[in-house]
Amino acid sequence: MSMKDAIYQLYENRVSRSLERSRLPRHVGVILDGNRRWARMIGESAAHGHRAGADKISEFLTWCDEAGIELVTLWLLSTENMSRDESEIKELVDIIVSTVERLAHVGHWRLHHVGDLKVLDEENRERLLKAIDFTKDSDGPLVNVAVGYSGRSEITEAVRALILQKAGEGMTPQEIADTVCDEEIEAHLYTRGQPDPDLVIRTSGEQRLSGFMPWQTVHSEYYFCEAYWPDFRRTDFLRALRSYEMRDRRHGR
Repeated sequence: MSMKDAIYQLYENRVSRSLERSRLPRHVGVILDGNRRWARMIGESAAHGHRAGADKISEFLTWCDEAGIELVTLWLLSTENMSRDESEIKELVDIIVSTVERLAHVGHWRLHHVGDLKVLDEENRERLLKAIDFTKDSDGPLVNVAVGYSGRSEITEAVRALILQKAGEGMTPQEIADTVCDEEIEAHLYTRGQPDPDLVIRTSGEQRLSGFMPWQTVHSEYYFCEAYWPDFRRTDFLRALRSYEMRDRRHGR
């Protein structure tokens, strides 16, 4: 171990010991950003960056386990990403699905899909669903894999499903409008039954949510990290937790 690594290890241990577990987030959402820019920075292809980012995921989830985080949402692929170059998307989707398969076969985490699987071709859709189903009996932490996710589309689909449900019960348009409430819309979201994210981390220095869970993050705390996702360290994660721990959450009050 180099002197630099030893110093980082000492620093990480000090920060970790200082955290008060009862004040840490229950649900952490992550916008894994910066894979392509990281790859360009070192003169490599976008696919190389996506693979490096994928390799970081299991390490990150281990850090979450160590901190006692019960639920993690990983935004792996947005619907907007699908407009990229066809060859890049083909490689990216294969990397993502392969990553989910590896996570599933670890046998520790219980995986749940968040998003619209219609953006994937049939083969990758079946691979993803099979991997997620493989974890259904796991009693480990829950991990949402957001693939084909759009926050606007999630809300639109939730409202559409609710309207169809009420119409199927024989309600008139006016009766539907008069009875729709937040709780009913929430019951049709991808994350129904789950606690909202307490903390959202975004890497790469970008300070925006880009449509990440707009309904669920209304009272979330945000932490923006300058590091690109492949370079995200345990030190960065612990700093995010320390920042969260020090905040006075008001939940809109």
